[in-house]
Amino acid sequence: MFEGFSKEAPEFLLGIRHNNNKEWFEPRKSVYTEKVFEPMKALGEELFAPFADTEGMIYKVGRIYRDENFAPYLHYRDTMWIYVRYDAWYWNRTPTLYFELSPEGAEFGFRISKPEAAVMERFRSGLLEDSGPFLNMITELVEKHGLTVGGDEYKRKKPCPVLGLEPFFVKKGFSVYTEVSDPEELFSRRIAEHTAEVFRALQPLNDYFHEIVEMEELAKAILREEKEQQLSEPEPEINMVKAPDVEFMW
Repeated sequence: MFEGFSKEAPEFLLGIRHNNNKEWFEPRKSVYTEKVFEPMKALGEELFAPFADTEGMIYKVGRIYRDENFAPYLHYRDTMWIYVRYDAWYWNRTPTLYFELSPEGAEFGFRISKPEAAVMERFRSGLLEDSGPFLNMITELVEKHGLTVGGDEYKRKKPCPVLGLEPFFVKKGFSVYTEVSDPEELFSRRIAEHTAEVFRALQPLNDYFHEIVEMEELAKAILREEKEQQLSEPEPEINMVKAPDVEFMW
């Protein structure tokens, strides 16, 4: 059962940030395992429990080791994470409930960090058809739960014909989150309870974006099927006019 992080956890991650090498990490590997990974694993299990019966939902607790996708001089992560999301091939293209622990504290909430452009286009089209449900969710998340709306924005703004929707039309990624640096919360069970409360509040928003992603995936699948069907159809026969057998003068 998760009982809270210790002060050694963010201190260790800060150490990794300034000493990102094997020589510093290896003598302190037990600190990472006991003070960072094991508590994160316990917290991940606890946060996922309410979603365990939801079809398609999975969770993952990150490890500190980086891979070939990162710069060779950065061997270890200085931010640890937990993801609770619907299963997907590309995790950053699908809506996700997340928790991150860094030297600065904790950040947790909802994000779809790098959705396909077509997904955000479908999101904007949906807002123009009926923005009420989405705006009601955002208002409650901000006013009742004190969450912050974020996400990367387009350098060139998308035209928005409806007053009040501009803050959402500029988003090429979307997030709603909160940050905690208070030691009294971070180093106690309150951080787990707070995160679970935020996850519950964000579940409708997560499902809202999941439905948009699913609709786009379905549209692409139908288009692929139509193209495959066209390629599999035999080419129509072309009846050529046969040249006359008898030669004659023009």
